[in-house]
Amino acid sequence: KKNNCLKFNQVAQKNKKKFNGEGRQLSHQVSKSMRRYFKELDGERASDIYNMVLKEVELPLLEIVMRECNDNQSKASQILGINRGTLRTKLKEHKLL
Repeated sequence: KKNNCLKFNQVAQKNKKKFNGEGRQLSHQVSKSMRRYFKELDGERASDIYNMVLKEVELPLLEIVMRECNDNQSKASQILGINRGTLRTKLKEHKLL
């Protein structure tokens, strides 16, 4: 279990194209979801989409990275490429601390 974080980091670094389990780039999945979102609005006006998307992506990202790193914030911040203080702030925002 201790090596999960290291393996996770190695895979992320090795696979720069960020493919998901279906062999598609993450950006493809986001595009697909956004097209569906606008279609389902059915004429209603959209607002604050940027923050909505960030929150939808950020929470599972933080949950998974923290789980893979056994809640080690220093390791998780290295994998995410953000400052440990920033990670703590985000974890608090999402009520993960």
